[in-house]
Amino acid sequence: MNRHQSPVMSVDDMQQFLAARFPQVNQQGEGALIVEEVGLMSCRMRLIVGDRHLRPGGTVSGPTMFTLADVALYVAILGQIGPVELAVTTSFTINFLRRPAQRDMIAQCRLLKLGRNLAVGEVALFSEGGGEPVAHATGTYAIPR
Repeated sequence: MNRHQSPVMSVDDMQQFLAARFPQVNQQGEGALIVEEVGLMSCRMRLIVGDRHLRPGGTVSGPTMFTLADVALYVAILGQIGPVELAVTTSFTINFLRRPAQRDMIAQCRLLKLGRNLAVGEVALFSEGGGEPVAHATGTYAIPR
């Protein structure tokens, strides 16, 4: 485990890893999940929102927000431990707090605990330019030996 004062994967490392190992979440343009920052026990990601992410009523769908939050937690963990592709979600809870705008979604993730076998983190989701979170998620990942 990385117990240093900096992440072991850069933004470029992470984007290359996602492109190679998870092309389904590494699209270009609408639907792209972009790693904007990998920090110490944290990350920031952006989802380019398009029409296919909207539900009736013109709001970003819950499954879209869930996907962004889950991938952000994965990226924050790998930023600390390196490209362990078989780290998997074991539990995840999301609370929808307010209606998101029809703009890009921003995920701000921080790890609360990083152990040998489990990592726990939280993700705040924002509409781009919005000051208040539109959703809050917590999750646990199992880290293979």
